[in-house]
Amino acid sequence: MNRPRVIATDLDGTLLAPGGILTARSRLALQAARAQGIAVLAVTARPPRVFDAWPDLAASLDAAICSNGAIVYSLTRREIDSTRTLEPETAAAVAKTLRAALPGVKTAVETGFEVVAEPGYRKVDSVGDNRVFVEDFGEIFTAAAPIVKLLVHDADGRADAMLTAARDLALPGVHVSHSGGEGLLEITAADVSKSTALAAWCTARGIASAEVAAFGDMPNDVPMLRWAGRSYAVAGAHPEAAAAATHRCGPNDDDGVARAIETLLLAASARRRAGNRPLRT
Repeated sequence: MNRPRVIATDLDGTLLAPGGILTARSRLALQAARAQGIAVLAVTARPPRVFDAWPDLAASLDAAICSNGAIVYSLTRREIDSTRTLEPETAAAVAKTLRAALPGVKTAVETGFEVVAEPGYRKVDSVGDNRVFVEDFGEIFTAAAPIVKLLVHDADGRADAMLTAARDLALPGVHVSHSGGEGLLEITAADVSKSTALAAWCTARGIASAEVAAFGDMPNDVPMLRWAGRSYAVAGAHPEAAAAATHRCGPNDDDGVARAIETLLLAASARRRAGNRPLRT
């Protein structure tokens, strides 16, 4: 791959060190890429509000694709550019099916601004938690608008087992995945994923998939890792993410993404220098 035009990276478990930390090395790597004219995008399951808590990260990015592709967010204007929603009727039907198949789960919806949850929903967002509780299950889908993600949580469950069960069900109109959250399924509209949002952002700017380098670690990253011309699964990534990626990089607790970006930039510089060498006579 020549120097990419876009670097697209997941955040938790990928770019960010444990605890949601953007290390100095990662920050400098992102800045170096941008200095060479490469657009750097966060492509995350997180909602836009997390960037209020992570100003250093926001300042190191060109844009953010949030909520697994449902929201494109302008970090400079701090405004949502576009939203791909899940119809309330579809969300309610899918939630009812999953509640029957996975006893004990509790349900909420993400709007991009808050999480509207039924009583007993115990999943707490470690950054930017903004839960609003309603009185009963059915009210979730009438109190929240728009819905960008359906969240199904089992405090005692395992996300992989829940995802396997969900894939065995007839769930029309949705895309089901998880981002590594314990016992949490994340559900968007069927045509919404990290790859569809990233592809649309790139197409609008005349950028081909072959010009994109992507980084990820979890099942929700798989569509993006498959779409990008070069993709990296961090060390310790979920097996589905590792199988989808074309390359590997180090773990998030050792600046794996930063190291890979540094290598990409060095390789591009070396090729450029080689191309500028005068011919020997």
